[in-house]
Amino acid sequence: MTHPSPAKETAVYTHGHHESVLRSHSWRTAANSAAYLVPELRPGMDVLDVGCGPGTITADLAALVAPGRVTAVDAAPDVVDKARAVAAERGLDNVEFAVADVHALDFPDDSFDVVHAHQVLQHVGDPVQALREMRRVCRPGGVVAARDSDYGAFAWFPELPALDDWSRLYHAVARHNGGEPDAGRRLFSWARAAGFTDVTTSAATWCFATEEERAWWSGLWADRTTASVYAELAVDGGHATAVQLAEIAEAWREWGRQEDAWFMVPHGEILCRVP
Repeated sequence: MTHPSPAKETAVYTHGHHESVLRSHSWRTAANSAAYLVPELRPGMDVLDVGCGPGTITADLAALVAPGRVTAVDAAPDVVDKARAVAAERGLDNVEFAVADVHALDFPDDSFDVVHAHQVLQHVGDPVQALREMRRVCRPGGVVAARDSDYGAFAWFPELPALDDWSRLYHAVARHNGGEPDAGRRLFSWARAAGFTDVTTSAATWCFATEEERAWWSGLWADRTTASVYAELAVDGGHATAVQLAEIAEAWREWGRQEDAWFMVPHGEILCRVP
């Protein structure tokens, strides 16, 4: 497969890398975020982890394929440094890191056995092109794997009106930034458009309901709503005022205080086999 014409990211990453965002991303593991991929992994495989974030999933993948190697890339240099630190803390010597744009990966054709992206395609300007690039660098017989949440299918109780406002606002900000917050339901379509013909689809959820889970989930979204890049983009884009963001943040805290509160985050998943 020939390298496509150069492309570059056109979308703005909605979340940014505020502490409240990394608090969420650092909770992720292969077990809670890539269980659909784990049965495909074998010792000795070469893996590319696209959009690695702070590297907690990356580190798990590296442990699973050792002595194989994992190359982890992200568009943000600062967060790549955090991922590198996580690998060092775990004593992993089979992980390499780089800054990269998934639309134009700086790797030769057929470089990896597995190419993985978690919560990436919802944030990129051209998810089909991203999948084409992931396919290009995947070896014949390998697997391209992607998992994305679907904000339009999030469900929660109690059904506080201000959280409906949050959902509408998040959709508006994410789409204004060039992303697609309801990516989970679109992954199969995007994979087909990218040229994959052997695609296994699945879905999985995160569920937050214990006292600890409620406090964690509501707290990080309350903080994200008022203090992160997302908050700045919401105000600067004319989608909300600082007062409205503060009201939504308080609704998150109110939700977290309810003893019967429950929140579900559904994800679409695809395993695309490369012939």
